[in-house]
Amino acid sequence: MKAAINNIRRKLMNSLTSNVGERMIVRRDFSLSSNLPKRILVVRPNSRLGNQLMLTPLLQEIEALLPGCKIDLFVRGNLAPILFANYQQVDRITKLPPKPFKELKKYLNTWVSLRKYHYDLVFNVDSGSSSGRLCTQWVRGKAKYFGDRYEQMDNKDATHMAKWPVYNFRWFLSQLGIAENIQPPQPLSLKLTDFEKQNGEQLLKKMLGNDKPTIMFYTFATGEKCLSKEWWKPFFAQLRQRYGENYNLLEVLPKENVSQIDFDSLNYYSTDIREMGAVMHSGKVFITGDCGVMHLASSVGIPTIALFSGDNIRTYEPYNQGSASFLTDEVTLEELIACIDSIIPYSK
Repeated sequence: MKAAINNIRRKLMNSLTSNVGERMIVRRDFSLSSNLPKRILVVRPNSRLGNQLMLTPLLQEIEALLPGCKIDLFVRGNLAPILFANYQQVDRITKLPPKPFKELKKYLNTWVSLRKYHYDLVFNVDSGSSSGRLCTQWVRGKAKYFGDRYEQMDNKDATHMAKWPVYNFRWFLSQLGIAENIQPPQPLSLKLTDFEKQNGEQLLKKMLGNDKPTIMFYTFATGEKCLSKEWWKPFFAQLRQRYGENYNLLEVLPKENVSQIDFDSLNYYSTDIREMGAVMHSGKVFITGDCGVMHLASSVGIPTIALFSGDNIRTYEPYNQGSASFLTDEVTLEELIACIDSIIPYSK
């Protein structure tokens, strides 16, 4: 019932806001004659872990093209300060409460607070976000982009949710007379520090009590994206048979503390996102369904094998080096094992 109500709400808000703003608005007094933009607002009012991590290629793009520019963020929920802690150009983070109707006063005050600031550029990441379009219209900005992707219709690489904002941002800057970047979009990045990586490695060794390399996996996802126990248990049995002697097999548990293999493995539980990322960074390969933790794995650079039950692979798949994605109804367990063999050494 809750999901149905949310779907109705989204459709209603999208229909009401689809015509808010043009593709791009530039104030008459906008000029780049003296300096490049000094402050930009990136608009992405979504609280999901994966959707916020998929902002990191855009943030890296801004850092590369506008190194002196401060980046403010308009998001939802409390993850952003954690995820973007090491992005030096990120300055103010304006957060909508995760449950607006339970914190209505805070929700309204957040919107009012946006009018205090003035921006050279306002960039809405997702044109389908009603709150994003309203925010872009509401805030004070000299040049605004509402997120429409007409200019990327023929760009197959722009299908990915982490890449299309980068290509749109390049187009936006080109319309303002700022040179475009021609390099491929960067992969997702949590920007772990060396200290965090070392701490993650030490935690992993303390957990496991040995120096063997580690294969990690995550069996949970929300709704229909969660693969059944009937799928995971035979797959884990093959993992154990093939790699159990030479590798640690570690299940990373979700905050719900559930397991699709009924905890039949060494496991690791934490609600600290950056610690989780640091521990995962020390693994050799990460196997997971389509979920936010899949993007977390990708953002720390571990080769990630992603298992999809829907046809949205090209939109959400991990694309960091060594990663691969499969539809579970089109791939055999033997083919998945062969993919793992191509990533890590296998000794009989």
